[in-house]
This record gives sequence, C-alpha cells and structure tokens, in this order.
Amino acid sequence: MSTAPEFNSSQPAGGNPLEVDVNAQYAGLEFHYVYLMVCAFLVYLIIPGIGLLYGGLAHKKSGLSLLFQSMLVGAIVTFQWMFWGYSLAFSRTAGPFIGDMANFGLRNVAAAPSPGSAVLPEIVFCLYELLFAACTVQIVVGGAFERGRILPSLIFAFCWCTIVYCPIACWTWNANGWLFKLPSLDYAGGGPVHIASGWAALAYALALGKRTSKDHHAAHKPHNSTLVFVGTVLIVFGWFGFNGGSALNASVRGMMAAFNTQVAASTGILGWVIVDAIRQKGRFSVVGACEGAIAGLVGITPAAGYVNPWLAAVIGFLTSVVCALLQDINEWLRIDDGLYVFKLHGIGGMMGSFLTGIFANQAISALDGVTLAPGAYNGNGIQVGKQFAEITAISAYSFVVSYVLLMIIKYIPGMHLRVDKEAEIRGLDLDQFFDEEMDHWDLSPAGIDVMQSGQRDYTHGVPQTREGSLTPNDTTPVAEKK
Repeated sequence: MSTAPEFNSSQPAGGNPLEVDVNAQYAGLEFHYVYLMVCAFLVYLIIPGIGLLYGGLAHKKSGLSLLFQSMLVGAIVTFQWMFWGYSLAFSRTAGPFIGDMANFGLRNVAAAPSPGSAVLPEIVFCLYELLFAACTVQIVVGGAFERGRILPSLIFAFCWCTIVYCPIACWTWNANGWLFKLPSLDYAGGGPVHIASGWAALAYALALGKRTSKDHHAAHKPHNSTLVFVGTVLIVFGWFGFNGGSALNASVRGMMAAFNTQVAASTGILGWVIVDAIRQKGRFSVVGACEGAIAGLVGITPAAGYVNPWLAAVIGFLTSVVCALLQDINEWLRIDDGLYVFKLHGIGGMMGSFLTGIFANQAISALDGVTLAPGAYNGNGIQVGKQFAEITAISAYSFVVSYVLLMIIKYIPGMHLRVDKEAEIRGLDLDQFFDEEMDHWDLSPAGIDVMQSGQRDYTHGVPQTREGSLTPNDTTPVAEKK
C-alpha cells in the first residue's frame, strides 16, 4: 500500500519540476486526485444550475439577469480565489479566525500535499474549494432578485467572498480554525455554504427593500418550470461531487456520502410533495418537488459523511418538511426574499447542522480509515451544543457583516444597489442588457393579441406600455401611441 507524502516546508510548492518528478510522490495514489478532479467538474455544474433555477423562478422579463450573474459570479470568485481568497481560507499558517497571505496570488500552490488531504496535490484541492466558494456566492446574490443592479451585486460578490466566506471557511475547515478545533462537524458546507449564504441573502433582501407592486409579485408563479426542472437536475447531479468529494479522498466514506446525497434528495422530494398535496388537496407542483430536492440536499450537506443512509433519509425528509411549512416566512419577517434563499439555505442549513450533531456516527466517519466523529448517536451529547455554537456564530457574523457591507456599497457614488421603479417594472433584462429577451414571443393572451394587431414594440414577447411590459396574465388593452 502506498504511503501518503508529507509536506516539506523547505519545498512548499512540492519541488522544482525542472529538477525532480513532482508526480513521483503520489505514485500509487493517483486515483485519489483523479477522483477529486471528477468531483470538481461535477460541482461546476451547480453554478449554471443555480442560474437556470433562478432564471426559471423569475418573471420572464428578469430571467436573463440571473443567468448572467451565474456566469459572472463564477468568473469574479475565480479571480478573488486566485488573488487572495484561497490564502485567507486555507493557508497553513492561518490564525483561528482568518488566514494570512502566505499563498497570496497562489504562491507555492502547485504539487505539494494539500492542507486538506495529503493524497491531493494542492492545486487540485484549491480548484475543488474554489468551486464551493463560487456556488456559495451565487446563492447569495439571489437575495437581489428582480430589483438589484448587476454591477453593485458583482462588487458585493467579491467583497462578500473576501470578508465573509473566507473567514467562515477558515473557521470550519482550516486545521487552525476555531470551529475545526472545537470541533463542530461540518462535512461539506452546512455552515460556510448554506447558513452563511442564507443569512447573507436575507441581509441583501432587507437592504434592498420589497419589490414594486408587491401584490402582483405575491401571486407570481415561475415563468418557466422547465428551466427550474433542468436547473435542479444540474444542481442534484453536481451535488454528488459536492458531497462525494468532501472526504477529500476516494475512500468508502466518500462513496457513503454520495449515496446519502441521493437518499436525502429523494426523501426531500417526498416530504415537500406530501406537504403540497395536503395543502392543495391532492394537487402537485413540479417546482415544489424541485424545492424539496434542494431542501433535502441542503440538510444532508453537513451530515453526508457522518450518518448512515436511513438517518440521511430522516434528515432530508425533516429538512424538506420544515422548509415547506415555512411558506409564509416572508410575511412573518416582513421582507421580500423572492427566491426563498433564506428559507431553503439558511433554515435548511441550520436544520442540517443541528441534526448532524444528533445523528453523527463515528462508525461512518471512520470509513475513511482516519476520522472518528461521534455525535449524540454515540453518546456524545455535547456535540449538539457545539453544532449550536457553529450555527449561532456563522448566522450572526454573516448577517451583520453582509448588511454593513451592503450599506457601505450603497452609499458609494454610482453604486446604488437597486434599479429605479420604472426599470423594475420593465424588467432587469431590458434595463441592464442589450440582448434582453429570454425568447421572442409567447402564447399568452397579450402576446396573441399583439401578434394579430401587428404591434411591433415587443418587450419579452409582450407589448411595451407606459407602465411597463404586460405580463402573461394581463388583459389590459395596448395603449395607442400619441
């Protein structure tokens, strides 16, 4: 059996490739980093998946902006990660709260054994964690749904990743982090990814205020359930890499986490569909099933490598049911989180983290041959309290810092966070883009009337008026031009 290489501080990059074969230290262990690279490629699919999901949930007149943000956020976080993000989160000389600049500009990030796992070259580990950061920030910008300007949201994305995500990732996953040493149990990102993004999205929604014509938005249904379905499929597929690779090796523990991912997504679907069927007297919803899958995945994220499949089923089901029952949370909190990011990721992440402390089983974590992580299931009841410490610390830090950051950006000249009322009514796509149409026409009553009348002033397939574009359910006659 091959022995894992050890980090040599005198050769922090893993050796000079002009003088030695840097691959030799991984001889017989190549399958580990090949497996992680495949998982990284799967995780990438979550980024466009979120764009399609959000775009399908939006009004058609604002769907393109969400697709655009999914691409741009990935690009901006990649730059941030290379510039200083990776170093702030995972430098070996980090403090308990944040890393230093030892790996600034990816300095010495190459072939040396990574800080996360000795069987992975550091460049593989860096890529894998980069995609986690990109997914997280993409979730956060959902808080700007249908009223946030693009440019300030991208600046916020860079800053948020720097001062919120990177410190929380350091707390949780860096060997010097305070939550890592506590320890809190977070297998794949219940805290840094879901709790942090959920509370940040809540802060974003609060900072922007409610959308114009809230009564109209309250009755809004997703403009394209097919996009929602396709986006969800990509997200679920990517989540196998998200959870399956978080053991940071190709051990049986990673395979168990992948199986638990499928189980929790499935019971999440069942839980949400059951709630919908009871609430709607036997009727179902494709979008509801998709939300259930995501709720189940969020719940299992911190627990996937700690619990057995039957308990994964319980976690997915309970998380989904709780999230489905919080249908009116926006009204309770008096905010306008149109994509329910806080409900699915914030509350779902807190549920998952709490249940991890109860159900964690050291026999499952030991499947990687190294880790022993008992929870209350093994008689270690104090672990529930440690999970609560993680939940409260990450929630408070993410919400407060995110809100303060948004207020600072808001008062920078030219960086107002929100589009004006007229632009919001017309739609973000027409206001922010020159290729503004999601498609060319529709078969709504308004669209048919316009085609028959010869009207040529289209906005997203429906006629433009002084008040903005007619929605598919509008029956207001087209105003004549003066």
